[in-house]
Amino acid sequence: MTTASGGSAGRWASAAVSATVFCVQLDAFALNLALPGIGRDLGAAGGGLQWVVSGYLLAAGALMAGAGRLGDLYGRRRLLMAGLAVFGGASLVCALAPSLPVLVGARVAQGAGGAMAMPAGLALLTNACPPGSRARVMGRALGIGGVATVCGPYVGGVLTEAVSWRAVCWLNVPLALVAVVCAARAGESRDTTAPASVDVAGLVTATGALAAVAVLVDRGPLWGWASGPSAVALTLAVGLGAVFVRHERAAAHPLVDLTLFGNRPFVALTAAGAAANAATVVVLFAVPLALQGPWRLSAAGAGAAFVAPAAAMALAGPVAGRIRTADAVRAMAGALVLGAAALGAAAAAPTLPVFLVAVTGCGAALGVTGALTLIATQAVVRPERAGEASGVTKTVITTAAGLGVAMSGPAADAHGTATAAAVDMALMAAGGCCLAGTVLLVLTAVRPGSSRGERSAADGCPD
Repeated sequence: MTTASGGSAGRWASAAVSATVFCVQLDAFALNLALPGIGRDLGAAGGGLQWVVSGYLLAAGALMAGAGRLGDLYGRRRLLMAGLAVFGGASLVCALAPSLPVLVGARVAQGAGGAMAMPAGLALLTNACPPGSRARVMGRALGIGGVATVCGPYVGGVLTEAVSWRAVCWLNVPLALVAVVCAARAGESRDTTAPASVDVAGLVTATGALAAVAVLVDRGPLWGWASGPSAVALTLAVGLGAVFVRHERAAAHPLVDLTLFGNRPFVALTAAGAAANAATVVVLFAVPLALQGPWRLSAAGAGAAFVAPAAAMALAGPVAGRIRTADAVRAMAGALVLGAAALGAAAAAPTLPVFLVAVTGCGAALGVTGALTLIATQAVVRPERAGEASGVTKTVITTAAGLGVAMSGPAADAHGTATAAAVDMALMAAGGCCLAGTVLLVLTAVRPGSSRGERSAADGCPD
């Protein structure tokens, strides 16, 4: 395995990943509140507008697993820069889009760029940093991503109201450019234990199966889970998944080494992280609705009130980075229990201050869990296959985000307003996700030790 050395390369890798996580996470949620404005501007309405959001998520969820391994084989910095170039170029097309089909196509390309950049970036940082400082550096980068995640809807809403929804897309262009400049100065790394050749059959079947799953998760609530289209999507997902597994077992150099799924710490952390991510998406949708609906705050007031839970979620990244790998499962289980309790308290809150305290505690708990998912899963796999592991984890938690969107749907009516009962049901569903994640951790009964080769902090990354 070739790894970048030297403090400068590590710092540039950290800056590149921070900028990448920020712009990709911001874009994932920034256009949610801009859909009415997009419809008016482009003369579009109805279910077609939802593809502006769904197209991005579907592309990202379907492509991340394969993209992570491609970064391992051909160079993580190279794939990161390629993904950022695609993302930035697609953002430019979005900003200039003359029609809804062009905008949706560009959003799909954005999702593809994000799918290339995110797992490659995390794997680049894993290999650029010595184990002693790796978790802290990743925690800071993910904390920056947390800021973008929680602020994305409000940034999109403010820019749409003050300028245009196109301003949201223009914002991505300089952000992606900054990330490319930083990545260009980071060191390259790749997996030198395997030949640089693509498992084409594995890539095609894995992408097809994941695309079918993503479509089912996204469209299932609208089609009906027992409908014909849902049955077709499920059949495709199962069939292509079975072909993929059979091929990977026989392949000399598989796209995804199936022994990864025998890594109990990795599986437990990824599964619990997926449950937490579904809960996080529900919170990001339901809490703003609650603030403007049952608690009767203005849009500006809701944004100000959401600062506390947003800050708690963002600050949780650096906190998670200081948790030892050996303690990650216990810390995650505790955070999930705290998150479930906080969500229950929020649903039963008699006053606005109590509600805000509860959702702030929930933001901190879910922030720690989300960051630990990505940090700890990288620590329990071999560094040379870090991109593969990152791609699998990101695929699973992105698919879970789609489930979170589905669970959030009933919280608002067709006019975007919410009742207290509907919001409370959404929050309780999110609490159920947290408890499910805790149960997964307990049932797996894992005891992850230090990752291979873990040693004391050394030079190479900012500490």
